[in-house]
Amino acid sequence: MTYKDTVSMKHDQQRTLAGHLNLRSVAAILLTGALLGGCAKVHDIEVGSIPDDYRTRHPIIISEKEEVVDIPVASTDSKMNYGTTSIVRGFARQYSRNSTGALHIMTPVGSPNTGSASHVADQIRKVLVEEGIPRGRIQITSYQAAAENDAAPIRLSFSAIGASTGPCGRWPKDLVTNTMENKNYENFGCATQNNLAAQIANPSDLIAPRGMTPIDAQRRDTVIDKYRENGASLQE
Repeated sequence: MTYKDTVSMKHDQQRTLAGHLNLRSVAAILLTGALLGGCAKVHDIEVGSIPDDYRTRHPIIISEKEEVVDIPVASTDSKMNYGTTSIVRGFARQYSRNSTGALHIMTPVGSPNTGSASHVADQIRKVLVEEGIPRGRIQITSYQAAAENDAAPIRLSFSAIGASTGPCGRWPKDLVTNTMENKNYENFGCATQNNLAAQIANPSDLIAPRGMTPIDAQRRDTVIDKYRENGASLQE
């Protein structure tokens, strides 16, 4: 075998090896593309299987609603007890935080406790005034009791802007026959949204953020002095 034949054989081997490498590279690229395509397809299925969102189906809205509390009154009561007084004071603070309109005291008519309810209503108004509610905003009205033997309560109420959602407990479809598509059922998330709305102290926070309060210069100096004394520890 001549030198030229040897060189030609080496060139043929190199071309064959390069061909094998190219085929392997192409196969690897095709396999990778197929895997990525499969992943993309699975991703589409996962996203498309849950098209709805409980926050959209049960949105928290800002609207006017009536805040109500009923004060039980027996026919023999002549004044409020400690528990009743605490309820009225708590309701007065709730009114002061959320409303500037009228606060209604509704007393029953036609029930055995009509007389005692009238006396207790006057005491309730006195407590409300003590809590800082202007007397001109307190309105005492009456309502017809449902039955003569009914110990009808005194009702306190006022209207205010609040956060709320729609009523829960809607089950228009059978969950057993509507689980193949992995969709959220109609009532899913309703209780969570209702609880979240009930915990919002200031519904205006859902509309826009509050402005920043001024810096407390005295408190800032105290914190800086403690940092200088103790380094990174800010224990008080």
